[in-house]
Amino acid sequence: MAKIVDLQSYRTRAIAEKVFGPWKIRFQESCNEKSVLPDLSERTLFRLAQPGDESSLAFYELIMGALKLGEALKFYYLDKGEQLMVVDIHLFLADQVRFELMHRLDWIESFPCQRRSLLELIHESDKLKLNIGENSPELAKSHADYDYFRELTARDKDAFIRRLLPKALEAFKERLD
Repeated sequence: MAKIVDLQSYRTRAIAEKVFGPWKIRFQESCNEKSVLPDLSERTLFRLAQPGDESSLAFYELIMGALKLGEALKFYYLDKGEQLMVVDIHLFLADQVRFELMHRLDWIESFPCQRRSLLELIHESDKLKLNIGENSPELAKSHADYDYFRELTARDKDAFIRRLLPKALEAFKERLD
């Protein structure tokens, strides 16, 4: 029985190496099947948090590899249903990356998917989105706008957190320089 477990863990590691191979080249850092958002370097996190083609392509590399849909450059050759699925997961992952960035700035306390592996976030995104529901990240009590935030409805809290992104990216960039 021990050999079966070893074989399964070997397969899992081999798949993760293949899935994270493009990221190793792109970001010059290694990830594995257990990697969570807090494991990412600050530079990688910042690059992924940026809106635009570079981060989209990086997410597509990871998602399409994990779902065995081929290389990211083949995204436009997928059928529309698969394209929508990849985009949906991409948007979910981008949110999680941005929440991690704000968490490192001490702007938010925590967020529901913080300790999920990157591969879990991909494979279980639909279930995780349902479980999260309207539980947006909580603004840190030390944040200047906390009292205002506390009075908002769940939907408005979510919008408030998302509106912080440009300032968070700017603050994080200063931190990196």
